[in-house]
Amino acid sequence: MSVSAEPTSVDPRRNGSVPADTGTARTDTLRPHAEHAFADELAALAAQDDRPRPARWRLSPWAVATYLLGGTLPDGTVITPKYVGPRRVVEVAVTTLATDRALLLLGVPGTAKTWVSEHLAAAVSGDSTLLVQGTAGTPEEAIRYGWNYARLLAHGPSRDALVPSPVMRAMAEGRTARVEELTRIPADVQDSLITILSEKTLPIPELGQEVQAVRGFNLIATANDRDRGVNELSSALRRRFNTVVLPLPETPEAEVDIVTRRVEQIGRSLDLPAVPDGVDEIRRVVTVFRELRDGVTVDGRTKLKSPSGTLSTAEAISVVTGGLALAAHFGDGVLRAGDVAAGVLGAVVRDPAADRVVWQEYLETVVRERDGWSDFYRACREAGV
Repeated sequence: MSVSAEPTSVDPRRNGSVPADTGTARTDTLRPHAEHAFADELAALAAQDDRPRPARWRLSPWAVATYLLGGTLPDGTVITPKYVGPRRVVEVAVTTLATDRALLLLGVPGTAKTWVSEHLAAAVSGDSTLLVQGTAGTPEEAIRYGWNYARLLAHGPSRDALVPSPVMRAMAEGRTARVEELTRIPADVQDSLITILSEKTLPIPELGQEVQAVRGFNLIATANDRDRGVNELSSALRRRFNTVVLPLPETPEAEVDIVTRRVEQIGRSLDLPAVPDGVDEIRRVVTVFRELRDGVTVDGRTKLKSPSGTLSTAEAISVVTGGLALAAHFGDGVLRAGDVAAGVLGAVVRDPAADRVVWQEYLETVVRERDGWSDFYRACREAGV
């Protein structure tokens, strides 16, 4: 027996998955979902998008790529970039979602996997909230379905007692589901996706029924390169995905641009000072992170030891945002070396024994000798070596 593939009557607002007002983001929301934060851009793209759209897609593949990469529409509307990186990476990801093959975004921490996943789902389905967050404790019910035990005990197994997972809802409604940190999920739970991705069906043996995916359904998963060996994907499951690797920013300028853009977005929601006043400090934070991450100075003359942390772009964004908050609340509103020094120290020194030696060596042999960095050197020394 097959359950109807038409959209279910489940109201996603009941479990708090989306705000009650689905038109625009509430002004007091700390972090609006992508489809609300960029509703105007999505609407402008939809209005001018005359290209073919796959079934149940809000935009054409071309418009989805434009939404992520940015551009200017014929009417002059500016679409801000959500992802700064190789265009082909985005095009392959979008094209994958237009097929029946699931998408796996793979990369080291801080390469915007979650960010890209959210914006892809928002542009394709208009809903980025059909999300399973992977952890070591994620149960199979989070991917398949669960039960309302009060109804189950009172009336026995029934559709009314069944609690659909985000993946089940996406299958029934023809939307895009997201699974974050797939390799954090126990292997036996991961494999519950195999039937869903290969047969496009989710059996419900307790009811003798199944949910069949309607056109438009697909799934985006993210995984961390550093998590190899934690819960590696089985070869059967990996074959169900098309893997797209998100690289680290190729150049310092690109990484500075990414950090600046993202900090500006976060800063506006927190009423922090404007970023342009602190671009020089952003550039220094990015330089420190890149040199320690790559194990060599920017001029290629000095080899360096790398700390245990990833020193990702995401961590640079966090350090700069924290520095802006310090400048706003305990300074003159201008981002300075003293505002970011403690954050840089905290990001670099994760292992108090090994990383502290790496940081001390870098501070004394590179930062101390670098022209124009004396204030940063002093601030780092004051923050604690």
